[in-house]
Amino acid sequence: MATAAETPVTTDPVTGPARSPRDIVPADLWEKQVGLLMRDYAYDSIMATHVLGQGYAYLLTAMALRGEGLGLAPSKLVDIGVHTIILDTVAYAELCDKHNGGHFLHHVPKVEMKNDGSVVKTAHLVARAGWEVDLPLWEDAAECGPCHPGNDSH
Repeated sequence: MATAAETPVTTDPVTGPARSPRDIVPADLWEKQVGLLMRDYAYDSIMATHVLGQGYAYLLTAMALRGEGLGLAPSKLVDIGVHTIILDTVAYAELCDKHNGGHFLHHVPKVEMKNDGSVVKTAHLVARAGWEVDLPLWEDAAECGPCHPGNDSH
């Protein structure tokens, strides 16, 4: 079973603690999606919570930066959280309505992996957007990112 240690998250000493997706996602939806991660992967509740939180932080950052053509890409583990979120299509459509101006943020994975620094850049943009960044979940950042660099997809 994969576990995640209670690791510190990034914070800005000037602005204080980072934002948490748990403040945005309804508790019942959060628990359901944590349960889905535990069902589908060998994760305990701590690891599932971390993966889901980073998935939301990534998606909410991508929505906030929609149309800027930044080539955002999640790490492999963060992408698992993204998939869990977007496969719950009704809840994902509601998230897009609320946080993406009513526009559906498409997920366009690529078969080949990029090796261009886009994952580490994305982690920095997630932190700059004020979200918690659980650095161990982004540790493949130097390797690659699997997602399409288009303006309105991730």
